[in-house]
Amino acid sequence: MREQDEATAVAQQLGQLVAAPMAVDGQSLVLTASIGVAFFPVDAPELPQLMTCAEQSVHAAKHSGRSQHRFFNPQMNALATRRLLLETELRRAIEQDELRLYFQPKVDATDGAIVGAEALVRWQHRERGLLGPAEFVPLAEESGLILPLTRWVLERACRHLRCWRDAGLPAMPLAVNLAAPSLVDDALVTHLDALMLQFDLAPGLLMLEMTETLLMRDVQAGVAMLEKLRARGYGLSLDDFGTGYSSLGYLKRFPVDELKIDRAFVTDITNGGRDSALAAAIIALGHELGLGVVAEGVETEAQSAFLLERGCNVQQGYLFGGPMAATELELLRRRGVARGMAAEAPIRSRSLSEGSLRLAIRRRRPMS
Repeated sequence: MREQDEATAVAQQLGQLVAAPMAVDGQSLVLTASIGVAFFPVDAPELPQLMTCAEQSVHAAKHSGRSQHRFFNPQMNALATRRLLLETELRRAIEQDELRLYFQPKVDATDGAIVGAEALVRWQHRERGLLGPAEFVPLAEESGLILPLTRWVLERACRHLRCWRDAGLPAMPLAVNLAAPSLVDDALVTHLDALMLQFDLAPGLLMLEMTETLLMRDVQAGVAMLEKLRARGYGLSLDDFGTGYSSLGYLKRFPVDELKIDRAFVTDITNGGRDSALAAAIIALGHELGLGVVAEGVETEAQSAFLLERGCNVQQGYLFGGPMAATELELLRRRGVARGMAAEAPIRSRSLSEGSLRLAIRRRRPMS
């Protein structure tokens, strides 16, 4: 093949062949293919370099969506170089303690009391300053660094829980997000149990959050891991509930303790319509199943009041405080309530965090 039109026709034919349904154990499976194309000798004069160009094209195709094909162009070399550099820097950041944990409070909106928090990772980059998760978590997932990154976050979360206890603060659950590889990581439970021993913590102080989309990647493995974690007493939360594609039948199988209403339903919750109805339905469903319900992305008093009227007391969002350093959260906890900072928190917290796009990993929210 010498022309892109010819290569396009072949790529499309290959894609159609791969996408043909296959019967496996009585189930119909459909696969998709990402295809990268590089031309000899225009793109590279030798086979090793040509393969590298094709691999970079495949990477670009994957990021363009399912069932795509892409041709190599010189800009991909520059992108690949920058990506490799960032991956090297991220590996160093994990090893040399350049990451930071920020915390967003969860509040009982009836009285403003802080009843929990979510741990959110940041990267204090040597040259680029404080980076939000959207700038490095996707890379960590693609490069295999997500497991050491998750272990770092879990260790630091437990360390903070112990420090707060030693400082005389009452026990408070801390939520940590789990990525997909963690749910099939045989070492996860062992690592968590070791942290509980190291810091003398009760497992219930950790609320492990995962999205329904993540769980649906491998339902059987996900449920098995959740059952192990729950048997040991760890809290389990289904994050971004309602935005994935699981059915109520799957929800019955997931042994979780809490549902989090995604901010997508909260933003226009006071305008009536489907968002209001869906949020109310999720709250009612959670209560019927005996689960805790948390609303995230709460930014106005009207949103908070709507949720309170329907029985969703635990809320999280800039109305009560954005992601903040551990010292600031400790100060707020000593004051006893978060609502007193509502007027100033959006400005102060966003100045730290709005520089970037769960991320976010899927449709990630800014610096969350």
